[in-house]
Amino acid sequence: MTVTLIVLAAALVIDRIVGDPPKLWERVPHPVVVFGRAISFFDRMFNGKRMKPETRRFNGAVAIGALLAASMLVGSVIHGLLGLLGWPGLALEAAVVALFLAQKSLADHVGAVALGLRQGGLEGGQQAVSMIVGRDPATLDEPAVCRAAIESLAENFSDGVVAPALWYALLGLPGVLAYKMLNTADSMIGHRNAKYLEFGRAAARLDDLANWPAARLSIVLVAAGAWATIGRRAAQAALDLGLRDSGLHRSPNSGWPEAAMAGALGVGLAGPRVYGGVRVDEPMMNAAGRTAATPDDIRRGIKVFNRACDALVLFALTGAALAAAV
Repeated sequence: MTVTLIVLAAALVIDRIVGDPPKLWERVPHPVVVFGRAISFFDRMFNGKRMKPETRRFNGAVAIGALLAASMLVGSVIHGLLGLLGWPGLALEAAVVALFLAQKSLADHVGAVALGLRQGGLEGGQQAVSMIVGRDPATLDEPAVCRAAIESLAENFSDGVVAPALWYALLGLPGVLAYKMLNTADSMIGHRNAKYLEFGRAAARLDDLANWPAARLSIVLVAAGAWATIGRRAAQAALDLGLRDSGLHRSPNSGWPEAAMAGALGVGLAGPRVYGGVRVDEPMMNAAGRTAATPDDIRRGIKVFNRACDALVLFALTGAALAAAV
């Protein structure tokens, strides 16, 4: 456990500094792209339109089970091979784990929204935010663009940083590969529409389960980030709102980091929004907060996010020290 947590801390630092080097992925496919191809193969083979709903549901459960088993097997093989190299192998494993984290890329994409608003006005902000959210950008005014960016930052902190880090800490490389496979499957086939309601049911339910602990941990990390960035009252508000308003979100997990970030920044998040021309009416988290979010709120949110990521590194190192002392 001590070595695993040290490798995790190193991976978090690597991802924070390097992120996803685009020139590398121009030459070789990103592992998540490979995951997507495997998921698409099972989708084509076992999710036929003429199949009965119960057959598609069964096929989807078998498919995600096979994909998770394959991911864990690959993770075990890679870990075993790297283990033969000693300390250089551990450094390489940290680099592999960093591929499945999203600190720098997330901060860069969210920061691009604030930059887009500053340089290109509302249209620039809408274009930038369309890269990270699924709602209709044309329906968003400037405050709504800012709120959407902050919501994406908070939600993806949980499932793009905390969850893969947690599953690596618990199960090593097999755990983080299986989590990323599951998370990719949920984003591709976990939709509640005619095509995927049955075939993607198992993937969606398992993804909810896999993200459950990370979502709850995320409010503690957001609060730590708020304390370091804004102050004690912001940290307390993050904890209070995370516990109070998380259940207002339609997702069993996304509401936790989003409500915490809403409390930290003093803004209202979620509420009514439009996806694919369909209006989704939901309560506002932190309804007493400001709804007129600004690009400055995006920048403050990124600072809270960065300090929350620092807290995650500190957690990993503290856990390693405690494990070594036992």
